[in-house]
Amino acid sequence: MKEVLAPDEVAQVYRRLSRAMPGRTPGAKGPKGQPDAFRSCVSCMLSAQSRDRNTAAATRALFALARTPQAMLALDDETIARAIKPCGLYNMKTRNIRAFCTALLAEHGGAVPDTREGLMALPGIGRKCADIVLSFTFGRDVIAVDTHVHRVCNRIGLAQARAADKTAAQLEERSPGWALRDGHFWLIQLGKRICTARAPKCERCPVADLCLFYRATRGS
Repeated sequence: MKEVLAPDEVAQVYRRLSRAMPGRTPGAKGPKGQPDAFRSCVSCMLSAQSRDRNTAAATRALFALARTPQAMLALDDETIARAIKPCGLYNMKTRNIRAFCTALLAEHGGAVPDTREGLMALPGIGRKCADIVLSFTFGRDVIAVDTHVHRVCNRIGLAQARAADKTAAQLEERSPGWALRDGHFWLIQLGKRICTARAPKCERCPVADLCLFYRATRGS
């Protein structure tokens, strides 16, 4: 089995997904529905290894107490940790939030940078979080890679990487420019509806005949 699809096949996958999936909706907001870049970053940090409903509970509790880096740093660690406890790893995430807020104020005057390099230079912000904030909050044409997108891309053959960051880098290099704006949305919708982690619904997939996984396991 070849490792990745050819460039023309990659473009064909995106064309089919653009017809089968709704893409970016007009109401798409920052991570977990947050209304500004600061809260989007913090929410994204809290979502690591956390279910959506637990992340939502943690963000509601935390942002009821503080919505700016200055207000966040006025809270003590115990208060932050207690608020975000539902999302797990709360002690580590508390330290990350405090370090993030400190650096944001010291290096950017409290304004969240709108470049990947600037975001990733801040404590607690990795490639996935940076790209999600760029896409959702700043409206940039970038394919953010979460668990669903990572799984789908490596199954289909859009990328071949064990780590999500490497998948993201390969997608940026191999995806046609016109697919970057909505690519994240098409892929995540495919992953949630059809290309699920367990028992993918290949018979319903619009790109099954192109998919390397399907060809190797069911297509022959």
